[in-house]
Amino acid sequence: MALIELRGIGRSFPSGDQQVAVLKDVNLDIEAGEMVAIVGQSGSGKSTLMNILGCLDKPSQGAYQVAGQDVAAMDDDALATLRREYFGFIFQRYHLLEHLDATGNVEMPAIYAGSPKAERRARAEGLLGRLGLGERSHHRPGQLSGGQQQRVSIARALMNGGEVLLADEPTGALDSQSSAEVLAILKELHQQGQTIIIVTHDMEVAAIAGRIIEIKDGEIVADRRNDSAFEAVSQAGHQEHKEPRWVGLWGRFSEAFKMAGLAMASHRMRTLLTMLGIIIGITAVVSVVAVGQGARQKVIADINAIGTNTIDIYPGANWGDRFANSIQTLVPSDLEALQGQVFVDSATPNVQANAKARFGNVDSTATVRGVSEQYFQVEGMTMAEGQALNRDDIRHLAQVAVIDKNTKKTLFTDGSDPIGQVIILGKVPFKVIGVAEDKDSNFRFDQNLQIYVPYTAVMSRMLSQHYFSSLTVRVADGVSSKLAEEGITRLLTQRHGLKDFFTRSSDSILTAVQKTTSTMTLLISSIAVISLVVGGIGVMNIMLVSVTERTREIGIRMAVGARQADILQQFLIEAVLVCLAGGAIGVLLSLGLGLVASLAGSALPMTFSVASIVGAFVCSTLIGVAFGFLPARSAARLDPIEALARE
Repeated sequence: MALIELRGIGRSFPSGDQQVAVLKDVNLDIEAGEMVAIVGQSGSGKSTLMNILGCLDKPSQGAYQVAGQDVAAMDDDALATLRREYFGFIFQRYHLLEHLDATGNVEMPAIYAGSPKAERRARAEGLLGRLGLGERSHHRPGQLSGGQQQRVSIARALMNGGEVLLADEPTGALDSQSSAEVLAILKELHQQGQTIIIVTHDMEVAAIAGRIIEIKDGEIVADRRNDSAFEAVSQAGHQEHKEPRWVGLWGRFSEAFKMAGLAMASHRMRTLLTMLGIIIGITAVVSVVAVGQGARQKVIADINAIGTNTIDIYPGANWGDRFANSIQTLVPSDLEALQGQVFVDSATPNVQANAKARFGNVDSTATVRGVSEQYFQVEGMTMAEGQALNRDDIRHLAQVAVIDKNTKKTLFTDGSDPIGQVIILGKVPFKVIGVAEDKDSNFRFDQNLQIYVPYTAVMSRMLSQHYFSSLTVRVADGVSSKLAEEGITRLLTQRHGLKDFFTRSSDSILTAVQKTTSTMTLLISSIAVISLVVGGIGVMNIMLVSVTERTREIGIRMAVGARQADILQQFLIEAVLVCLAGGAIGVLLSLGLGLVASLAGSALPMTFSVASIVGAFVCSTLIGVAFGFLPARSAARLDPIEALARE
């Protein structure tokens, strides 16, 4: 059986409303080890025949078999396998990739064949050395002469040990000396048993072949032996490359990754402009999330400042109850009952009076708070000087007071020690026993001086009342605020005989604030995401331009055996890399903004989280995949013949 068999092959191309037949009923057999020259004038159909032989094109009619395999039954990937394993292409214009050196160009078919890196590098350098380019193996095409570039093309054609070399006008772009060198190489390869098919219009070139096939107007008009040509003495065997699947996949991925990096580096300004939309979008999203997180933490800190895990109890059905002032059922016995519950850490009543505070000849308006000895524990306050109220002070209606620092500063203007001094609140004297530390909280709006005295003293000596304005309970550690709230409601309802009060927990406030800030962050982030979408569209547009510019490169890769999946992968990786690089720059810019805000003493800090940064990179990757897929698919679906013809 012949290595190549063509039966009734025809190829037509549309021209307006008609079909123009370029090949007509071509029948041809080529044996392994033959050196065949296909000759004819321009337009005779010889290049079209070569494209069909090399599986770059498909016939419109007829049957074509390679080593017994019917080409018509093969899909695109199977055809790529044939090009990769059976054929090696030597083009008139070399078709080398400018951004790769000679070794990189030669080893390209082996990458798509799945050969290990060390093995393919050694074989590529060996082939270049065999063709006299050992010292030029790391030069790029622009640094090589035409003859040297054609040798690189020949080495690439031999890389996978394919059975058939297809040479399309191999000397057409060379001077006479370089032409002679290339023909000598082809004769040497034929002597070693390589099957060679040369397409040429030059009869001097055809003279080296052992068989000359003449084609005219799409038909074979002559097929003769050339006895004067050198005949091969052996036959080349097809070399199988059987490597682990993961080796091939990794080799193809690393090649695609490398090519993407080179493409980005060769068009730096275009790449940067492409990234711009992604950079702006990622910076906006990460910064907005950081601002929202910082705002949430600041609000939480302010809420914690007025009492961590506390529950307030007020008379009435709810806020604004017009009968609340007439309800006087929150009494000292309720306080004692609450303090005895296992879910209560501490509790204090709230009885408040506004009074004039006076010391010596200095006076000022003050808020007098009647509290229990557990008040400072409930509020998480500590003493700056002196001591806090104790149980005996409450029991004996002691006329003692703890003042805040503002009171100390206002009343004791001479800087004297307030501990042990007597101040007048309204008309009642109280001895100062402590100065409380300030408690920073944006939720306190009372600008008066704050003075804390036993609630029993306020109720009996200043207000003459027996009930509390409210109660505040600090929940014991490890106890759910919700369960504690239910327990308080159950206890007081049982004691009062009805529910004439309502509760408010700091936990519910915290939850509401967190929900509000999260909603606002999500809203603003959604607006910022629009810029990401715009950036993604920019990536897609630039990638489409890149596909157009690199059509010839795509054709070369397909000719040496790249699958559609390989081309798709390369352009997808490039799109993802562009977006990831833009995402990284955007994150760095956002971190820089946070640092500037921190150094400037911004009242609203930016708090960055690992989750938001990781999310930014995930978002960048998804944008690269989503908006890079269309250009990548367009590249993968290019016709090899049209792609190679593009300059």
